[in-house]
Amino acid sequence: MNFYGRDNHRNMTPWFMLLLFLWGGTGSSASAIDVDLTLDQAKQIMASAREPMERAASSDEMFNIIKSADKQTRIGDDPETKPCGSSAILRTKTYWFEYFGREEGRRSKVAQEEIRMPEANIQEILNMPNLEIEIGLCGTEEFFAEGADVALQQGSNNVMAVDKGNPSRGRKILGSETEYVSRFSARFAYQDFDPHAPTKIVVFFPDGKLVSIDADFSAMR
Repeated sequence: MNFYGRDNHRNMTPWFMLLLFLWGGTGSSASAIDVDLTLDQAKQIMASAREPMERAASSDEMFNIIKSADKQTRIGDDPETKPCGSSAILRTKTYWFEYFGREEGRRSKVAQEEIRMPEANIQEILNMPNLEIEIGLCGTEEFFAEGADVALQQGSNNVMAVDKGNPSRGRKILGSETEYVSRFSARFAYQDFDPHAPTKIVVFFPDGKLVSIDADFSAMR
């Protein structure tokens, strides 16, 4: 059975999201972001991410697996311990293969039959030319992030995004009257930056304010 047969619209959402990223033109190594993966390597990454989900004894256990994986892709402040902080999620090729590997495991468990991502979709991820970064920021009013821009700083090299989404309307932090969280995504062409280098993600605000998040790409996957 493929992914497009019996699933309802809600279950199709992750795949639809992937297509949106592909419109914008938006591995496995422990020592750097892996830009050049083979099809076999991609399948191995997916299998490694799928197996814990298939072994999970409950929905709560699957949720904890996903939550733990999300933390591994985040840099900067942890929203659970510092709600009004600055953080980023790096969506590399390995990120997507692990994400969809877990989704395969979850769907297989629910359907009680093997469900696998079509090979054509795997190839689309392999061909992605851009790294996507989702940035989370904190401010003092709902629209504080409007007009913000972002760049990757690697030594003297400043890399601008090839595509940037609009910041979300700030969401008030629970228990606070003056702190809001906003998120936006930006994509950076792999060919424009060094995927092995220590990096700073620098966010520029129209009023001159800067926010910097350290991102050691040499430690990412």
